[in-house]
Amino acid sequence: MTDSAGADRPVVTGIGVVAPTGIGTAEHWRATLDGRSGIGYIDRFDPASYPVRHAGKLRGFAAEDHLPGRLLVETDLWTQTGLVASHEALADAALDPATVPEFEMAVLTSSSSGGVEFGQREMASLWQNGPRISAYQSIAWFYAATTGQLAIRHGMRGACGVICAEQAGGLDTLGHARKFTAEDTKVVVAGGTDAPLCPYSLVAQLSNGRLSTEPDPRRAYLPFDEAASGYLPGEGGAILIVEGKHAHRERGAAHSYGEVAGYAAGMDPRPGSPRPPALTRVIRAALADAGLGPGEIDVVFADAAGSAREDLLEARAITEVFGARAVPVTAPKTLVGRLYGGGAALDVATALLALRDGVIPHTDGTTRLAPGCDIDLVRSAPREAALTSALVLARGYGGFTSALVLRKTEPDGTTQGAHR
Repeated sequence: MTDSAGADRPVVTGIGVVAPTGIGTAEHWRATLDGRSGIGYIDRFDPASYPVRHAGKLRGFAAEDHLPGRLLVETDLWTQTGLVASHEALADAALDPATVPEFEMAVLTSSSSGGVEFGQREMASLWQNGPRISAYQSIAWFYAATTGQLAIRHGMRGACGVICAEQAGGLDTLGHARKFTAEDTKVVVAGGTDAPLCPYSLVAQLSNGRLSTEPDPRRAYLPFDEAASGYLPGEGGAILIVEGKHAHRERGAAHSYGEVAGYAAGMDPRPGSPRPPALTRVIRAALADAGLGPGEIDVVFADAAGSAREDLLEARAITEVFGARAVPVTAPKTLVGRLYGGGAALDVATALLALRDGVIPHTDGTTRLAPGCDIDLVRSAPREAALTSALVLARGYGGFTSALVLRKTEPDGTTQGAHR
């Protein structure tokens, strides 16, 4: 379940964000701390006949402002957001891929549903116009399209892949990045994005029974709240640059956000099994992998499913490991919705920014904790705190469960506050 990379644990040196809270890391972080929601009425198509009509939407994003025209016709919005986020992440890391041997760079992304908007458009064309569809249909819809396009665009020919674990996938990409950097890979482009806001995709999501049909968007996604009714979907995500610590030092990089200190993953038992959910043991395994005890975690970024049952299971897992109200917990994803393949990656980006600035973003909307949720949920406003470590949790539909431990690094790359 665990993966130990020894003393040379990798560091995150660059962050790129394309999210409902902002295009770019700085804009996303300001909106998150200000509590400016990216949830809005779905306007890419008429959602009036659907029970879910709101979602986390990208605002001010125009792919043509960032990408060459040929890529626009070859790719889905999902891949376009990943390409734009990767450019920001590489620039943030001050990393020119041309300066790194091509077989020592890897790409690993999380994908939940692939290029559904592109796919729907071409299927509609086939139905309405006969046998004429884009030559890029099979490529753009394919769940590995973003990984492939990133690898091609940046000349990265090392170990590349895609992880399909729904919301948990973003953490899994970083866990596997540790394995890559422990071997011969110097740089890993990791993370994920998603773009699930088209009629075909929305119908598919409704089948899981977990989306909120609350008509008031301010009340639709309230994790850990007594009025929790499900979640809202969203589009976007984050791409992160992960480097081996030695490789990072060798190239004389200026900064790193934090160390990928611990990781674990597991699967929930099948429905009806007497075995408990995986989250508690996965949290403990991630802490053990990081060499930390519960008292050394300063904040937990929750998965925050938004349903009464799933929220209670997560709250119980957190209290079982840390104690009741013993560690601050937050879920800033209420501002964007659940981004599936991009959600956990965005949580990691937000957690790293929180470590950098010493502030815990709040959980917008949740006001009254549900019975049994005995956690110290940060609400109403951000909370300043001395932060050196963060735990990020993610659960994907079907039982995927992952946990990632991040440690703040000093400007010289050393880990801050080890074993307080």
